[in-house]
Amino acid sequence: MTKCGWENFDNWIHCICVVTFDLELGQALEAIYPSHVKLSETERSNVCYLAFPDSNSGCMGDTRYHVRIRRNCLESQDNTFRKEYNRKSPAFLQCSEDYYWGYIYFRQVKNQDLPRGYFQKSVVIVSMLPFVNLFGELCALLAQEFFESGNTGNTIMEVAIREIDQWLPPTPGELINLHLLGVLFQTYIPNENYKANVASITGIDNASDPSSVQPVRKLIMVSALEDDMFQSLLNIISHVHLLWELVLLNEPILVMAGSPKTCANMVQALVAMIVPFKYCSDYRPYFTIHDSEFKEYTSDVAVPPAVILGVTNPFFAKTLQRWPHIIRVCDVTNNDSKKYKIKKVDSLKILDSKPGVYTQYKTFLQKDKTLLKKLIRGVQTKRPREVQAALLKRHLLELTESFMIPLERYIASLMPLQKNISPFKLIKVGQ
Repeated sequence: MTKCGWENFDNWIHCICVVTFDLELGQALEAIYPSHVKLSETERSNVCYLAFPDSNSGCMGDTRYHVRIRRNCLESQDNTFRKEYNRKSPAFLQCSEDYYWGYIYFRQVKNQDLPRGYFQKSVVIVSMLPFVNLFGELCALLAQEFFESGNTGNTIMEVAIREIDQWLPPTPGELINLHLLGVLFQTYIPNENYKANVASITGIDNASDPSSVQPVRKLIMVSALEDDMFQSLLNIISHVHLLWELVLLNEPILVMAGSPKTCANMVQALVAMIVPFKYCSDYRPYFTIHDSEFKEYTSDVAVPPAVILGVTNPFFAKTLQRWPHIIRVCDVTNNDSKKYKIKKVDSLKILDSKPGVYTQYKTFLQKDKTLLKKLIRGVQTKRPREVQAALLKRHLLELTESFMIPLERYIASLMPLQKNISPFKLIKVGQ
């Protein structure tokens, strides 16, 4: 394959990687699609190590999560589409030239025919687009078809990448139909008017799509983004105002969990709390001791770097115990949210076993007790998760916008009046 002719594919996905376990090399890159795509040695290493959960996680069966990977090949790319996409997108959905997103589907099952007694393999979609929900579903379909196909897995991948190369570009503000391996995905990508109500996409008719073929089944998605913020924050919902303040102030936060899925979802929920602001510092939904930035982020310095890390390895409990804000969560998500208390202690070694929010920080913002009671009551009455998530997102959006208003007024006061701005008006030197 040559690079020429893969522009449509590149609008969505940089490449698809298959990572396997090699007895001599450990986690190794088995294949990359399309074959012309090149990753630097550091990028390849990061993809391989992030593609498998830490051994202590004990993830059996199928595990789905996402990561962010720092790009090393920062050569200038004259991508007209990407520039146009960023121009139409809200800030928090724009592509970054510094990072790839990795969407991972990992399978580990017993297989006595293999040397180690286990089948261990991951499919990784590498993209510059932050569509966590959409790409997670796409990767799940692709990986399941690939794993079940056995010796014909390569054929499945070749078919998939050619189908993806037929997709229309991801256009903000439009409903989009995506065909992949006999399944129709329908999604919506927000534009700069991110608060606009999106019409239901259930009514889209396949016949309205000129390239439509009858799908085996139809998967309907409301949004390309993660939409389960409430479920991720459920166990620490009583501290949501504290967390919003920490994220807004760019404070270092460490999230510790038992699985990469749990910590990745938590980190993503934290970053999404300050929408429509874009979280401009680094954040890693899942971070391991093998990451190329490990030394950079775990150095013994007085002030930790402004970054949000999601980890599963207990090694970090000791290495990063000086971090000012640590969230320790368990993987059981249906517990009473009141269980998670603020822990203000000098020693953080108890993080190995006890869930909680560990910080010495004193908030400026008061809790909205009415909202919290409504959300907790919703849990008790089994209110639909979608409704709970909508209540929480609307509250956080209003909170962030209320923070923005005085800043916007102040900046506006520094600007000259529009009636005084003219390209034909002479300005005297010294004025």
